Parts: sequence; C-alpha cells; structure tokens
Amino acid sequence: MRATAWWHELSGSAKFRLYSRITYQSGIVVLVVALALAAKSAPAAIAILLAGVAALGAVEAQPAFATLVGQVRRPWLLPVAVGVLGALWLVSAVIARLAGAESTVENARAVGVSATLLALFSVVPFARHRWWLLVGLAAATPAVFATSPALGVGGAATLLAVGAFTIVLTMLTVWGLGVVDELERAKGVEARLQVAEERLRFSRDLHDVVGRGFSAIAVKSELAVALSRAGDSARAVVEMEEVRTLAVESMGQMRTLVRGYRNIDLRGEVAGARSLLSAAGCDLVVEGDAARVPAKFHEVAAWVVREGTTNIVEHSAARTATLTLGAAGMSLRNDRPQGEIGERSGLRGLGERLAAVGATLDVTSRDAEFTLEIHWEQQ
Repeated sequence: MRATAWWHELSGSAKFRLYSRITYQSGIVVLVVALALAAKSAPAAIAILLAGVAALGAVEAQPAFATLVGQVRRPWLLPVAVGVLGALWLVSAVIARLAGAESTVENARAVGVSATLLALFSVVPFARHRWWLLVGLAAATPAVFATSPALGVGGAATLLAVGAFTIVLTMLTVWGLGVVDELERAKGVEARLQVAEERLRFSRDLHDVVGRGFSAIAVKSELAVALSRAGDSARAVVEMEEVRTLAVESMGQMRTLVRGYRNIDLRGEVAGARSLLSAAGCDLVVEGDAARVPAKFHEVAAWVVREGTTNIVEHSAARTATLTLGAAGMSLRNDRPQGEIGERSGLRGLGERLAAVGATLDVTSRDAEFTLEIHWEQQ
C-alpha cells in the first residue's frame, strides 16, 4: 500500500530511530492528557497543556529525539521551553502560597506538580548536571506544594524514583540509538571494503604477473640502445629479439590473467551480490533462475550482476534491490539512487561487453528507483 510504502523503504536502523522518537514523545503526550483531564478547572487544564507543549518543544530540541528530522535546528527552542516550564512552576508556587481559596490552591498545586513531572521527562534527562537537578526539583516541589511533612517526604521520594527511572531510560535509549548508528556505518564500511578488496586483488595480480615482464623489457631495451650506440649491432639485435619474446610472453600472461578474472559464474555472482548487498543493508530479491539465461549470455549476465551490485553499493543508499533473470533478458532494480548517471563510468564498460555479444543495455533513473535492463536475442 502506498500509505505504508515510506515505512517499508526505511532501513531497520531508521525504523528503530523513528520508533524510539515517537514512543518517547507519545509518552509525554499521554502524561499531559492525563494530567489535564485530572485538573479541576479550565485554567489549570490550559496551563498543563501549555506545559505539555513546552515539554514537547524541549524534547524536539534534542537531535536524538526530534521527530522533525531534516528540519532546521532552532537553538532557541530549548531555552523557551525551559522558561515556560519554570514560569509555570514559579507562578503556581506563588499562587499556592498566597491564594486564600482552597480550590485555587489545589489548581496551583496541580499545575506546579505537572510542570515538575513534565520537566523530569523533557528537560532533566538531557541536562548536563541531571542528577543534581533531579534532587533539587524533588526537594523543592514538595517543600512548596505539599500540605504536610509526611506528604512532602512521600512526594520527594516519588519524584526521585520517577526522575531516576526517566534518566536511566533516556540514557539507555540514547545508547541504543548510538549502537544502531554505529552498526549502520559499519555496514557501509564493510561493503566498501569488499569492493576495494576485489579491486586491490586484481591490481595486485596484474602487478605480480605482468610487472616483472615489463621491467625486464625496459632493462633489455635500454641495453639494446646502449649496444647499438656502441656499434655492437649483433648483440643489440639479440637483445631486441629477447625483448620481443618477453613482450609476447607478457601479453600472453596478461590475457591469461584477464581471462581468469573474466571467467565468472552467474550463480556465484548472484550469491556474492546477495552477500555484499546484505552487508550494505540492502535486501536482494531474485526473480527467475540462472538456468533460464541462455548459455551464450551467462558470462555477460554475471558481469551485469557484478557491475550492477558495485553500482548499488557506490551510488545509492538502497534498502531493496530486485534481480530478474529470464530467457530474453534480465534486469536489476534498486531504490534510493544517488548521483547522476554520468558518474557511473562502469556502465560504459558494461555496455561495451553487452554490445560484443549482441545484447543491449537500457538505463532508467528516477528519484526513487534506478534500473538496468538488458535484452538479448534468443537463439
């Protein structure tokens, strides 16, 4: 369903972050509604609702718990929220001490205690000296609003317990969000490392196999030039013959190396793509089977899978990808592409490979999806 498509497109870590933020702020909303409904007058209920808005604003000012992700940060939001909660507490304390009507005193107490509870959920857990602030609020609120010493002690103990629970819960949630973010970064690093390792392996093999031959060619060429200048043409000819032999051998070694690198298996590439994309946090869905691909196109299809997988890792933040294999062609789709098509230089080489076997490559890029479509003529 389109209504829930945005949720399915989120990664597991993004879902956890959103769940944590919404749950935390929903708890504050429930507390505000309960306190407002318990108020015995409309002014007290309005004051409690105002305190609730301030509490939500204080939480929204915290990057780890803000639900308006991507919005411009407002540094003034937290001081304003703290000011509103503090003002409500002070006004309530003054009214509770000076008012003569019992109903007015009770409403002032309700607003003051509500402001303290909301501060325990929205301000205290994020403060630098949170434990000292908790002790201060737990001592000051009963001292001002309690009607007897016994109720004051009980109220202080309750506030301490609620505040300690809130602080610990918030710290655990922040720690969990940090772990999830670190795992997300580790997945991206692992995927990039796998691609880099494959490139390093090929470059190392190329250097080891061909580098020695090229070094020998350079040395013997210099020797032949020196001999020719010295008038020893016979030895110079011998050296140039050896240079030619070395060049032919080096070319053969390079062909062997490249042939071995190109000799890739379609099923193996599909399995490798699934593993690599999984490490990058992307789920690969395979539709069809490699057996349906004509034997003539198995190798180039494997290259499509390899290059397409590398393309997804390097040029997208994909969470889902779909590989379709068929008798007339194949396709590889992924969501959340990034960058321009022109930046994907590997697609040019892939197009050349496909053209060599009579296949065509179509690339489609939209805001939400990137697609590689390959068509070949059935034999």
